[in-house]
Amino acid sequence: MKTKRYAIVLDTRRCIDCKACTVACKAENDVPLGEDKHRNWVTQEPLRGTFPNLGQSFSPSQCNQCANPPCNSVCPTSATGITPEGIVTVNADKCIGCKYCMLACPYDARYYNEETGVIDKCTFCIQRVAVGRIPACVETCPTKVRVFGDLNDPESEVSLLLAKHRYTVLKPELGTKPFLYYLI
Repeated sequence: MKTKRYAIVLDTRRCIDCKACTVACKAENDVPLGEDKHRNWVTQEPLRGTFPNLGQSFSPSQCNQCANPPCNSVCPTSATGITPEGIVTVNADKCIGCKYCMLACPYDARYYNEETGVIDKCTFCIQRVAVGRIPACVETCPTKVRVFGDLNDPESEVSLLLAKHRYTVLKPELGTKPFLYYLI
């Protein structure tokens, strides 16, 4: 049996900036309050057009679950790891909070948790995935911006979306090989 390879496909055209994904994530993963504490986020893009024909778009993001994560190679205690399914994790028992991984992440996807003294980040809600559920941000999105699934299953929704649509990844020139795909 082939190992699963998890990914998220995002259709940013559907995002209405409701913040349901960020609220669900904070609740599910006990993320401390504060704008600089996040496992996922939504960025407002600049207004476009001229009055009265203006448009606004939003760009949700999170850890890109890279196949070649720079955060992994700089960790002096091997606290950062990658599961066989490709989920980049932080072992809180090994993390010393040095923040090297935060500096190495080109996606600004990690934060320092003052309450625990360790670095935290999105893990695709690994605790939910382990019991057959989808990540909280995916489950709660009212407009279905995020789709989670197994890229090694050609019949999964993520595989079908990527086969049918054009897509991009963030900062491909860095060679991190991210598994967060944006439909274009």
